[in-house]
Amino acid sequence: MDNNLRVKRAEEEITQQELAAAVDVSRQTIYAIEKSKYNPSLELAFKLARYFDCAIEDIFEPNF
Repeated sequence: MDNNLRVKRAEEEITQQELAAAVDVSRQTIYAIEKSKYNPSLELAFKLARYFDCAIEDIFEPNF
């Protein structure tokens, strides 16, 4: 799954650690999502979208 998480985080000028704390995961989880090594659970995807006040599709795109 492709994602724009790094871009969203840069727009908000927050670190991986700050985002991780806000959505209650480890910094390594945020890193893995940004590197497309880990696809988040639906619950985490919703938390991230809520944090950035956007739709899940604004962050994550399936790569069929």
